Amino acid sequence: MDKTDKALKLSDNERLKRESNFLRGTIAKDLDDRITGGFTADNFQLIRFHGMYQQDDRDFRAERIKQKLEPLHNVMLRARMPGGVITPKQWLAIDKFAEEYTSYGSLRLTTRQTFQFHGVLKPNIKLMHQTLNKIGIDSIATAGDVNRNVLCTTNPVESELHQEAYEWAKRISEHLLPKTRTYAEIWLDGERLETTDEEPILGSTYLPRKFKTTVVIPPQNDVDVHANDLNFIAIAEQGKLVGFNVLVGGGLAMTHGDTSTYPRRADDFGFIPLEKTLEIAAAVVTTQRDWGNRSNRKNAKTKYTLDRVGVDVFKAEVESRAGIQFEASRPYELTERGDRIGWVEGIDGKHHLALFIENGRLLDFPGKPLKTGMAEIAKVHTGDFRMTANQNLIVAGVAIENKEQIEQIARAHGLMDDGVTEQRKNSMACVAFPTCPLAMAEAERMLPKFVTDVEAILNKHQLPEEESIILRVTGCPNGCGRSMLAEIGLVGKAPGRYNVHLGGNRSGTRVPKMYKENITEAQILAEIDGLVGRWATERQEGEGFGDFTIRANIVAEVIISSRDFYA
Repeated sequence: MDKTDKALKLSDNERLKRESNFLRGTIAKDLDDRITGGFTADNFQLIRFHGMYQQDDRDFRAERIKQKLEPLHNVMLRARMPGGVITPKQWLAIDKFAEEYTSYGSLRLTTRQTFQFHGVLKPNIKLMHQTLNKIGIDSIATAGDVNRNVLCTTNPVESELHQEAYEWAKRISEHLLPKTRTYAEIWLDGERLETTDEEPILGSTYLPRKFKTTVVIPPQNDVDVHANDLNFIAIAEQGKLVGFNVLVGGGLAMTHGDTSTYPRRADDFGFIPLEKTLEIAAAVVTTQRDWGNRSNRKNAKTKYTLDRVGVDVFKAEVESRAGIQFEASRPYELTERGDRIGWVEGIDGKHHLALFIENGRLLDFPGKPLKTGMAEIAKVHTGDFRMTANQNLIVAGVAIENKEQIEQIARAHGLMDDGVTEQRKNSMACVAFPTCPLAMAEAERMLPKFVTDVEAILNKHQLPEEESIILRVTGCPNGCGRSMLAEIGLVGKAPGRYNVHLGGNRSGTRVPKMYKENITEAQILAEIDGLVGRWATERQEGEGFGDFTIRANIVAEVIISSRDFYA
């Protein structure tokens, strides 16, 4: 059963994938071309399937054009780290590479629970992949029309349950990876095998658009399930994982001015036992592979397929392909999304230190040598590190006798700061300028000062110190900073101007609605001042800011559909 209209012309990305020889293209030839620092023609897109985006520093673009030079091309690499777990040995290796071979010298923790290198020049790209390979890391399928890095709740307290969920995240990631040997051939100098590549799950032209998967341990919703195509909600009995509730069809990206695009919550398909997890994952992916829109990439994500064919029809097809009927969903509750900054003790007696990393940017700032501090911790830590989907980092599995040493290093390098407010901990931004080619407005660089201004507003209206608003900023409407699940979500429209969305909730189960369009930072702060003033005096006991904006009829509630979002 084909749910796409074959009479429609396919997008050019479909031609590109079909002619790529299973993602090879002429990337290897481009690598040897020293005339340009970039990749040409189709290879500009194909390297994304290998985990890289071609970028340039937009702060210097105009000056280079003036000098009749091409942009200073480089690549950003996003690693594949299912569940965000990385060892100290691996950390030291990526720290060293970032210091020696990237233009910015930094590591960036992302909302996809992994790290990124920014500013790697063409002569160092192959070295980058080979360096990662030597320590057991790759960047296969962290971008492009494939299933991307699989997220997993970073729950350091329930250690045994987290380990089970994490193992499933890894298994799902491996099961859905591209099978072509292209990555090894190009980047690792692997032998070119004279065999026919096969992609039994992804298909010869891969997926219609990017696909995101998570494994979630309630009550934490730190991976924002409603931002993802496929979510496995862990159901435990007596501390042991017994199966998953499956949520399908979430996604946040949209296009300014195009009402056929919109953020959408995921639908709950029901419960499955553990042994059917991989079959269900493959069935959802292959259904989207066969039924997704390959003519209009703006409507190619799973959320649009569900709305076009109907949730019940899509669910029935998944059941048919997997050979299983979904059971009724098991009870669960999602209550919070933030990371538990500071020390917590797990049920195994080990201790875990969650470090707040503003915007996920690890660099040696004046008076705060964060990157050096993490390297110093890695030299003595015997557990592992866990990158979170909130751009923070957990030093996990610390024995009681090592706590003091780890904390001393963290405090000496600015990685622990008791003065960080709850508001700052609950604010997040994408990279945006200067490296993201899609950015329309600042995000990472504007957020710290903006949060300071919001903190002043909260103090002005005498909100308790423990009170905060989930605030997120994205430089464009593509959703990387997950603004469309915030209580206040800012979406870049033009330099210095943003659309303001209100009405998300603390648990991350509601999409916010447009409140003001295309306004300046000063205007946004004035609006926040007035709204927080009302919230402080009119709210009900324990009522979050987003819930208040709905109850007070400041914005209407978005239930699930595009009609709710644009009405």
